[in-house]
Amino acid sequence: MNGEKLTIKKRGEDGTKIISVRLREEILKELDKIAEESNYSRNELINLILRYGIDNLEIV
Repeated sequence: MNGEKLTIKKRGEDGTKIISVRLREEILKELDKIAEESNYSRNELINLILRYGIDNLEIV
């Protein structure tokens, strides 16, 4: 050991929050298929898709 301490943050203190969302079953199945094919987790995909949607949203 080099004497450095392992520092961990409490969950939620990394800028993320845990929420509950209802999804249609077919959307969940598609997400899981994409996750398997892309080697991303379902959570990572949802965050990527939401970020893309927010960044490219136009309210008219």
